[in-house]
Amino acid sequence: MSAHVEYVKAVFELMQQYQLYAKMAKCDFGVPKVEYLGHFISAAGVSTDPKNIVAVQSLPEYYRRFIKGFGAICRPLHDQLNKEGFSWTEKCTEAFNKVKQALVSAPVLATLTIQSHLLWRLMLVGRELR
Repeated sequence: MSAHVEYVKAVFELMQQYQLYAKMAKCDFGVPKVEYLGHFISAAGVSTDPKNIVAVQSLPEYYRRFIKGFGAICRPLHDQLNKEGFSWTEKCTEAFNKVKQALVSAPVLATLTIQSHLLWRLMLVGRELR
């Protein structure tokens, strides 16, 4: 935890140096889970907000990365986009229901850790700007 506090201090120092400001009413510290842009971010990773599942059902393209095998599941639906015309089949209904179920039970995606290569590079770039 002390290493994390040091990283937060370093971020605040950089923000102060470059005159960047944060609205404290919108900041959360020391909480196990944070809601951000329709997702929950926790130590376990990133997960979808359960109350947004109904809205998510109308936005499958965005959430396709949360569903393993999305393309294979949706193949019967994609096959409807051909020159022969649209014909809803039982396979289409099954595919649609599988996608809805997968969205409702979406997995938690892993987040970057502070030790990750990308974050270290970002920190180094920030220090080079000094």
